[in-house]
Amino acid sequence: MRIDWDVPIPMDDGIVLRADVYRPTAEGRYPVILSYGPYAKGLAFQDGYPSAWQRMLAEHPDVAYGSSNRYQSWEVVDPEKWVPDGYACVRVDSRGAGRSPGFIDHFSPRETRDFFDCIEWAGVQPWSSGKVGLNGISYYGINQWQVASLGPPHLAAMCIWEGAADWYRDMTHHGGILSSFWANWYDMQVKTVQYGLGERGPRSRVTGAPVCGDETLSEKQLYRNRCDFGDDILAHPLDDAYHRERSAAWDRITVPFLSAANWGGQGLHPRGNFEGFMRAASRDKWLEAHGIEHWTHFYTDYGVGLQKRFFDHFLKGADNGWDKQPRVQLQVRRLDRFVERHEGEWPIARTLWARFYLDPDGHRLAREPGAADTVSFDALGDGVTFVSAPLEAETEITGPLAAKLFVSSSTSDADLFLVFRVFTPDMREVVFQGAIDPHTPIAQGWLRASHRRLDAKLSTEYRPYHTHDAPQPLAPGEAVPVEVELWPTSIVVPAGHRIALTVRGRDYEYSKSTGARLSNFKNELRGCGPFLHDDPRDRPAAVFGGRTTLHTGPQQASYVLVPVIPPR
Repeated sequence: MRIDWDVPIPMDDGIVLRADVYRPTAEGRYPVILSYGPYAKGLAFQDGYPSAWQRMLAEHPDVAYGSSNRYQSWEVVDPEKWVPDGYACVRVDSRGAGRSPGFIDHFSPRETRDFFDCIEWAGVQPWSSGKVGLNGISYYGINQWQVASLGPPHLAAMCIWEGAADWYRDMTHHGGILSSFWANWYDMQVKTVQYGLGERGPRSRVTGAPVCGDETLSEKQLYRNRCDFGDDILAHPLDDAYHRERSAAWDRITVPFLSAANWGGQGLHPRGNFEGFMRAASRDKWLEAHGIEHWTHFYTDYGVGLQKRFFDHFLKGADNGWDKQPRVQLQVRRLDRFVERHEGEWPIARTLWARFYLDPDGHRLAREPGAADTVSFDALGDGVTFVSAPLEAETEITGPLAAKLFVSSSTSDADLFLVFRVFTPDMREVVFQGAIDPHTPIAQGWLRASHRRLDAKLSTEYRPYHTHDAPQPLAPGEAVPVEVELWPTSIVVPAGHRIALTVRGRDYEYSKSTGARLSNFKNELRGCGPFLHDDPRDRPAAVFGGRTTLHTGPQQASYVLVPVIPPR
């Protein structure tokens, strides 16, 4: 490869961002694979995220095969697997991060404009064919939705691998409840590679240069060069302009794209991948859904092969059959493996939407509503679980879920944490290696009861869409209907197993202690990974610490809607 380090890319306000460019040694014009983000282009995957790297290679040696792995970085492509196929790979350190100076303000309009300018810069370089593709995981996927909303002329295709899209609903406020993830992420993954750490920061294992710039700034200077990210999010509890300007504008996204979701990514990404496929204006769009860890399949032969087929078609004009690729490719989850299957749409057209009703009598999940009844629980506690009879036949559940509940509170509000679960015949819970957490349940959903107002145009029975713009406090003791979105999932449940719905007052826990940790997260992984809702400023006990009551019966039928997929 020919490698150009720290190539300058000037922005319209005078700031100069820095990029590394990897391209073939032969002169020519090549399509570009570009990424823009804050994780420091010079920080090796192995150094910045050692536990994730080691776990991935232990189970998927194909990731490392065929590469020296000297240029591996977190959540972006390995140029050694792309440049030989005739691509130029461009990695840009976003404003204020790595070797790019400036003020850090994540996903802001300023960042999105920078990303736009980087795409346009790459599109006119003498080594560029003029066609730019975007590819990357997580942050490097989220901001693709945003910049595509601006319509960069040289943007020809994008692959959003596990990338959320709605800053409020997907990322910061699940059902209106504040997620503490971003404040902790900021401490662990951004401040540690901020521009200006200089000699106090890590060094590139390839060039030896300081990963975080040649300047070494004081802590006070570093603080002045970044936003108060967690507090900024806390200051915007409703879906206001702050959130909307950091979210996708679906009607303005027209570029071809491949949206790759992770069934186990509850709490961050998959909702955006599915929403993007359903709502973006692009005519040429595909959806893929897989399992296991968040970062793994992007790097496996499976993932790289899929990405290359897509980009070869749209960036090189290759007649490789991609135009005949079914619109939806699913890795359907079984208890012991994944089985690939293609569909023509999402949700799957032949879905049989099955209602399972909550019955406090015996805490049953039944096919018909029971007698009028109630069940109460500590509003900040572990809640109550409703369990079905053993399933008579193997049952595939693939798609979005939703619940309609009748709820009252002893106070003016209540937070609802819903967990859709599967149990073996001897009542052991079935959990999976999720995107982050090794004990991830089948599906989850959240709702703050005062945020129950629905958008009538966007809501469906299987995907209630809340406005989150005007809270409706509860009258203590008065039952109200609420509809709760549970994020899409896939599981083939064996005969004799049971399904269940738990309604809780706090985050799901598989176990009080698991010992599972990753180097880039603060908390032990107990079932929800780092996607917790534990900031007491958002959930004061005076409001959320009372008693929550579920109401059931023919006139207040509370149920969970389950997407059952019949065989073809």
